[in-house]
Amino acid sequence: MKHLIFVLSAPSGTGKTTIQKLIKNELKDIDIITTYTTRKPRKSEIKGIDYNFVTEEIFKKMIKNDQFAEWSIVYGNYYGTPKKEIEENLKRNRKMLLVIDTQGGLKIKENYNDKVFLIGILPPSQKEQERRMRERKDMNEEEIQKRISISKEERKILLKFYDIRLINKDIKKTVEKIKKIILNN
Repeated sequence: MKHLIFVLSAPSGTGKTTIQKLIKNELKDIDIITTYTTRKPRKSEIKGIDYNFVTEEIFKKMIKNDQFAEWSIVYGNYYGTPKKEIEENLKRNRKMLLVIDTQGGLKIKENYNDKVFLIGILPPSQKEQERRMRERKDMNEEEIQKRISISKEERKILLKFYDIRLINKDIKKTVEKIKKIILNN
């Protein structure tokens, strides 16, 4: 059976948002499932494209109404993948990409099992990962250190449970590898 759900997970500062945008532009036959979050949008983010930004109150109602295939609290904010979009794509036998954290990836794998292919992205080094986070200039020192600490746990999950791991040294090469995975699995 071919996989229909491709989960892309990566620690902060690894390039997953850029990868997602490039894949969306280059693979027209795959749906990108937009995550819901309670965090505030960054300057460059567009509501409904990068994330569905909602209040904590709305998010909690969605949890209560069983509207998420998975949800978790990451860096103090709620994040969730809408169940309805996944179910609709499965009915249409259509491939989809979810860009979510490792907790969410494992929950999606648990819920949809053999339909799921887990792709982990790693930075070339921890030093490079930290440099990328600092370059974004949207986090304070405490938040950067917190993300570096959490990324160590995320790496363990990627190495132990994910179907494949790619080191993102060159964004174009990484995107090409991911496209091949999606098209051939």
